[in-house]
Amino acid sequence: MADDLEKLLEQLQKNNQQMQAIVLQKQALTMQNAETEKALEELEKCEGDIFKSVGPILVKTNKADMKKELAEAKEDIELRLKTLDRQETKLKERIKESQEKFQDMMSTAHAHQRGGNVGG
Repeated sequence: MADDLEKLLEQLQKNNQQMQAIVLQKQALTMQNAETEKALEELEKCEGDIFKSVGPILVKTNKADMKKELAEAKEDIELRLKTLDRQETKLKERIKESQEKFQDMMSTAHAHQRGGNVGG
């Protein structure tokens, strides 16, 4: 019984670490998405030359290509966010199930201890 509790506790800790990683990834992607949206807005206002950053240099590009590139990047980010949302939902369910199982096992262990002490 103690081994099962230990394994379950380890699994809960692992799941919580995975949840933290997902939350961090979602935050980063959400920021990237906001930056991409802002870039698209600014691009619409642009009338002159357009440059994009490629490593440490700026390269001249045209508005249509840049708009397409940003739209594709935004689509990719949103797809990745949806994937993370699904992973987060599944992980929350696993964590909830593990927590319930852990609580049940703890209750059972305490009931056995109380029962054992009464008879002794």
